Amino acid sequence: MMKYRLFQLSWGLWLYGLSMAMMIRANLGLDPWDVLHQGLAPRLGLSFGMTVNVLGAIILLLWLPMRQKPGIGTVLNILLIGTAVDVSMPYLPDPSGYPARFAMLGLGIVLNGIAGGAYIGAGLGPGPRDGLMTGICRKTGWPIKLVRTGIELTVLSVGWALGGTVGIGTVLYAISIGWIVHYALPFFVVKDKGSPAPRPIAAG
Repeated sequence: MMKYRLFQLSWGLWLYGLSMAMMIRANLGLDPWDVLHQGLAPRLGLSFGMTVNVLGAIILLLWLPMRQKPGIGTVLNILLIGTAVDVSMPYLPDPSGYPARFAMLGLGIVLNGIAGGAYIGAGLGPGPRDGLMTGICRKTGWPIKLVRTGIELTVLSVGWALGGTVGIGTVLYAISIGWIVHYALPFFVVKDKGSPAPRPIAAG
């Protein structure tokens, strides 16, 4: 069972990175965290994917005062998603014209939601960004909806100020990703006997 979880976790994280690369290529706007990654990358002198990995590792350090415990999913999240972005980018075409760009954006968002369901369903630990959210909730007692919204608005604002791409894709991602993960997750939940299903929070 553990081997199956690891396999699902690995391909889910890799697909998550590929879907991010597709949304970058569409150039119609990114999700809030990727707006921040895109804005930071040239200032750090790193590729987009390496920025994703490095920021994930930095965020993991913020878990320490909140007594969050990482799992193998947390570690592989940091190692695989950004790497998948960098590996995928050279093989993806630059779509010309809005129909092709919207098609790539739409497919990227759908694959991102499916990948999130697979990664979460493996149940091997939250990503560093989700762990930050749940840690803040545990530490402060604030509701998830308030903390999640506050974090995403903050990273979106900082990323936009640094030059990250905000556009219609940002809006479409925000209104659709929760629904896609919600419906994808039941197909991927891996349960041991007597264990609860993973909570349906977005990967990251």
